[in-house]
Amino acid sequence: MNIAIVVPVLDASREWAEFEAALIDNLKHLGVPHENVLVIDSSSTDATAELVRASGFTLYTISRNDFNHGATRQLGLEIMKKAEFIVYLTQDALLAEPSSIKCLLQSFTDSSIGAVYGRQIPRIGAGAIETHARLFNYPDTSCIRNLESRTGSGLKSIFLSNSFSAYRRNALMSVGGFPENVIFGEDTIVAGRLHLLGWKTAYVAEAMVYHSHSYSISQEFRRYFDIGVLHSRESWLVEQFGVAAGEGRKFVLSEFNYLWHRSPMRIPSAIIRSGVKLLGYRLGRNEKKISLWLTRRLTMNKGYWSRLSLSKNDASTPLATTGHD
Repeated sequence: MNIAIVVPVLDASREWAEFEAALIDNLKHLGVPHENVLVIDSSSTDATAELVRASGFTLYTISRNDFNHGATRQLGLEIMKKAEFIVYLTQDALLAEPSSIKCLLQSFTDSSIGAVYGRQIPRIGAGAIETHARLFNYPDTSCIRNLESRTGSGLKSIFLSNSFSAYRRNALMSVGGFPENVIFGEDTIVAGRLHLLGWKTAYVAEAMVYHSHSYSISQEFRRYFDIGVLHSRESWLVEQFGVAAGEGRKFVLSEFNYLWHRSPMRIPSAIIRSGVKLLGYRLGRNEKKISLWLTRRLTMNKGYWSRLSLSKNDASTPLATTGHD
């Protein structure tokens, strides 16, 4: 099995030692050389580049302005062109076991599976709201999804996270690779395209990383604004897969129950966050009616809008060619 691991980074020196140690342990289990790890650095201003070189990993530097969630991962795919399977990690996703990547890749013994993603468990010291979000979205039961899964799960059927994922190269290339310029959600877009072409995706609960975020209320708004933008600009996602089949209501009820038993003082904050998320999402879905000046102040991914045409009306289709032409 020819494997490459791609990690986009920016100013990662503070977390690098722990990340590197866990990744090297996984490389030993896989029997994969260090140079098969490609680190794409968005021109860090700290010691990241020096630390990567010392690790023996392959370093590729891009301009900070050139980073894009889709295009940067597509670049990694093109650079590591000999790899049959490509694993994607983010710098804040700490592999929980020396066998995490090997466990993730085992799903590819099923030739119909085009992409897989692992379980994200709360980082050490995570608060109750942060912890619940990970436990709800990343359960302890594995599953395989295909196009038929949309009937019961809607958009949830194409959920996939590139914080810890892997792709079969020929499957990924069959859908044009990653989209070149998206606000984020390049993983969800690819999962949707894979399902439409008959591929399956898998969630592997036994393959784990520590990865969670303590978002402020403002950050929650911006994140859900960007989700709304994704669903507006990639409207085929909702048209083909529907909504998330009541997932929002399930999440709120689950969160209330979790907090009631573990941290009841956080319930008011959770209620406010739910309203803020809904507001952000609805504004994002209507971003074409909002001025570009205001949009740049509402988003979490400001770089996306700097690169976007002022028309703000770029069309998107499920199977558009999206590589570097």
